[in-house]
Amino acid sequence: MIYSPFRHVDSILWKRAPIHLTVFLTKRCNAKCRHCFYIHDKNLSNRDNDELSLDEIKKLSASMGKLLWLAFSGGEIFLRDDIVEIAKIFYRNNKPAIMLFPTNGLLTDKISRRIEEILKHCNKSTIAVKLSLDGPERLHDSMRGAEGSFRKTMQTYNALGRLLNKYPNFELGINTVFSSENQDSMDELIEFVNSLENIKTHTVSLIRGDVSDDGLKGVDIKKYLETIQNIESNLKKKRASIYRFRGARIKAAQDIIQRRLIHETMLQKKQLIPCYAGKLNLVITETGDIFPCESFSMRLGNIRESDYDIERVLRSVDAQKVVSSIKKKGCFCTHECYMMTNILFNPFMYPALLKKYLQM
Repeated sequence: MIYSPFRHVDSILWKRAPIHLTVFLTKRCNAKCRHCFYIHDKNLSNRDNDELSLDEIKKLSASMGKLLWLAFSGGEIFLRDDIVEIAKIFYRNNKPAIMLFPTNGLLTDKISRRIEEILKHCNKSTIAVKLSLDGPERLHDSMRGAEGSFRKTMQTYNALGRLLNKYPNFELGINTVFSSENQDSMDELIEFVNSLENIKTHTVSLIRGDVSDDGLKGVDIKKYLETIQNIESNLKKKRASIYRFRGARIKAAQDIIQRRLIHETMLQKKQLIPCYAGKLNLVITETGDIFPCESFSMRLGNIRESDYDIERVLRSVDAQKVVSSIKKKGCFCTHECYMMTNILFNPFMYPALLKKYLQM
């Protein structure tokens, strides 16, 4: 039986411990994406490459409780040769309901082989792979800075597609970074993704970070709205086939509200709903730095400096000051992953969530 995402309902009232963890495994990558905040953010690109070892990850995992959502990030995560062992560690210790593996899809053999190993060993977690696809072939290759990347990603799609019938805990989707470079090609891309038989979910992530000026230079808000409306229409057409895990329709309804909130946040440029970064959400970099979110401007501490004890970091005076400042200064962002938690664990969002749920 798959771990139920409903195990964490108490977190709706009590924001006591992180249930959504993002772990950056490496900053190494085999692509040179122009929109990558990881490359352009000086605080990140200037860090050394002293990645957490497998032993250190064991200690980190052991200091945390059960997780709803575990997202690996990078860099290209499949450049870590020990990614299967890392997944097993978190699976044993933290029993995540969902484990997310985003990838540019360039390492077809490694990705398909390692994901199947993870599916076999982590059979009570939903294993979600998101392949990056940013436009038609020529545009995608240009944005990714790697010739032939579109074709390689499609090879990976075909290889992973063969695992869907074999493993009921497997989810395969596409993620697109929405930027000024591809905003005029989104309709074409969405139509192409809809034609892919084995893709049930297509998410769009708005470009963010210190990529160019404020990270949104040249983005047409109207075109973003048209894109999310197009995806919303497709979600309603697909209905129950969107996701295969428990709570699929709730997650689909949340996806719609999330994108609408991001659009409104872009327009109003302020925090529209409470943010649970640092309470329910945590980010850990490949060098052990701990942040409440991916803004990477509010460091809470480092697990190497705290004897690999997450609770010790979160209890510190400095960390508590940072978390309280998120509410006081009303910082805002458009990061989809954290919007998800902010919606699902905010009772004031439930009327809107129920309305969208009934429309699915």
